[in-house]
Amino acid sequence: MTDKKRGVLFVCLGNICRSPIAEAVFQHLIEQRNLTDKWFCDSAATAGYHVHSSPEMRARNVLKRHSIETKHRARLLSSEDFTKFEYIFGMDKCNIDDINSMKPKNAAAKVELLGSYDPNGEFIIEDPYYQSGEKAFEKNYEQCLRSCSAFLDRMNL
Repeated sequence: MTDKKRGVLFVCLGNICRSPIAEAVFQHLIEQRNLTDKWFCDSAATAGYHVHSSPEMRARNVLKRHSIETKHRARLLSSEDFTKFEYIFGMDKCNIDDINSMKPKNAAAKVELLGSYDPNGEFIIEDPYYQSGEKAFEKNYEQCLRSCSAFLDRMNL
């Protein structure tokens, strides 16, 4: 695995809130840590509600406030993702159940909750879509930042 980039895929229900925030945060972190030659990332949905859509406006606003850009377009989780990526991180237990139900027999990826790396112990990254304002999106950002940072730390990077 040393000659090859390692992949991380972030997954939520619609791929317009939590998972694109996590993807953008992870991309920002690997750039800051000069790890783009070692890691790559993407995000995907378990349901096709928003395929080809940009991240939700509130998610983009929160990322922009933290000087993080995203050009992501929502897409569905595919069977190829299970061999392309080493890690597939769901945001909540329903995401994990959906991911595991879509997992093909030849799957190599480790499927885990992103929040399992959160040093504050907040395992579930709640869906902010139906909440008003940006407060829940900011909380998602903070959880993703802590979890992605701790994950990279654990990988000794």
